[in-house]
Amino acid sequence: FTFLGSAFMLVGILIIFFSTGTFDMIELPGAMQGAKLLAPAWLVFSLIFVAFAVKLPVWPVHTWLPDAHTDAPTAVSIMLAGVLLKMGGYGMLRVSAAMFPDVMVDAAKFLIVLGVINVIYGAIVTLRQTDMKRLVAFSSISHMGYVLVGISSVVGVAGVVSPVGLTGAAMQMFTHGTITGLMFLMVGLAYEKAHTRHIPDLGGLATRMPVIAVGFLIAGLASLGLPGTSGFVSEILIFLGTFPVWGWWTGVAAFGVVITAGYILWMLQRTMFGPQLERFSDVRDATKMEMVPIAALVIAVLAVGIYPSVISDYFTEGLTDIIGSIQDSAQLAMVP
Repeated sequence: FTFLGSAFMLVGILIIFFSTGTFDMIELPGAMQGAKLLAPAWLVFSLIFVAFAVKLPVWPVHTWLPDAHTDAPTAVSIMLAGVLLKMGGYGMLRVSAAMFPDVMVDAAKFLIVLGVINVIYGAIVTLRQTDMKRLVAFSSISHMGYVLVGISSVVGVAGVVSPVGLTGAAMQMFTHGTITGLMFLMVGLAYEKAHTRHIPDLGGLATRMPVIAVGFLIAGLASLGLPGTSGFVSEILIFLGTFPVWGWWTGVAAFGVVITAGYILWMLQRTMFGPQLERFSDVRDATKMEMVPIAALVIAVLAVGIYPSVISDYFTEGLTDIIGSIQDSAQLAMVP
């Protein structure tokens, strides 16, 4: 998937270069406005969008993610969740929306559909997982769907693009990285201590591993969007930004939060709580060195949840030029 997506993207980039004569990301948005592309704008947009869709990942080019997470070491899984997946969302905002604002506005109806499919499909499939790592991996598909839902607000209302939905999408990329990074860290530590990730084989680990259990609990509650955590802030911004545009589609996406609560609480109850199993009576909690990254991620999750403007203002400021390009394109499209 990655190779194929990159090949499409390379073709799109070469078309842009031979049409504008530059690779400069700062000059390109302006150069694109007066350039005559060697191919239709929608085709170039699609070629580049496919690569970003693979990275996000977007259904149906998502199947590489669960296997990649399951087979990867804990550190690599954290990097995948925290950095690699965000390249897809960043590219959609920084390249697709900035360089093809008119096509992006036209494609918004497809983005909301794909985003809702990602959210609901990813959440339902996650309900079926019995391996903790695969469960978190499939949950990423669902949560990254909210990024697509937020980006779909580019269509605006009467040509007026609200920054709320796009800011929520950008924040969702950050918050998902910290929350899921924390979740993968907890799964890795639990596996190192208990030597299994199979949920039905676990139980009562909180008695012997209270620090890991607290980390799991905070990550889980943030993942399902509990107020006071960063997960709530990004998702509520997405819903507020998209509801005026898409109405009931936003309601369907919001139902994903309910499904998320189901699989997160089920996993926590089956692994951390309940009666302690005899075979785990000698497992040990996280060491002091292991508590350092746990504390750092927990602080990030709670700090953004309590005081979101610590990062939301930066995202809004960074999106100003992109929103301006989309705004101009939308207003021009309304001129008879």
